Amino acid sequence: MEQSEGIIIRLTKLTETSFIVHWCTMEHGIIKTVAKGARRPKSPFAGKLDLFYSAEFSWVRSSKSELHALREVVVGDYRDGLRKKYANTLAAAYFSELLTHVAEPEFPIPELYDLLARGLGYLNTEGSDQKAILHYEKEMARLMGVSSERLSAKSSIEKAFGALPRNIL
Repeated sequence: MEQSEGIIIRLTKLTETSFIVHWCTMEHGIIKTVAKGARRPKSPFAGKLDLFYSAEFSWVRSSKSELHALREVVVGDYRDGLRKKYANTLAAAYFSELLTHVAEPEFPIPELYDLLARGLGYLNTEGSDQKAILHYEKEMARLMGVSSERLSAKSSIEKAFGALPRNIL
């Protein structure tokens, strides 16, 4: 069994009772776990799996697929401020989508984890604004080594990685 600290960046319904939970972690990059039975009312995962939660979790690595078995979750930060305004949630979703767009699955890039954690922390306490979005894009371009003085950060990322997720703000 492996343990890590991570941020939930996506939840996908797998079956009537289970979720696929996408995590961004410092040590393992972006990983996917299956939370079996998480959608049942008396699940041990009840109230512990939601977007942008930071948590310590343990899982069993699968030898056959990229979907690992989630065993335990202990939430450390619920980031309630992201749910106070719809714009905050949209900005947080954009941060997560941009990260998954540029990062390879299960390839650790601690700097990207740190950028996401700092970005979500800012949105949680200060709220979303255009300045936060531009700063996140600029830092992402710098960390990925694609920043250019001639292009905006968004254009640099788009040129290197293809079409970007829509920034709704």
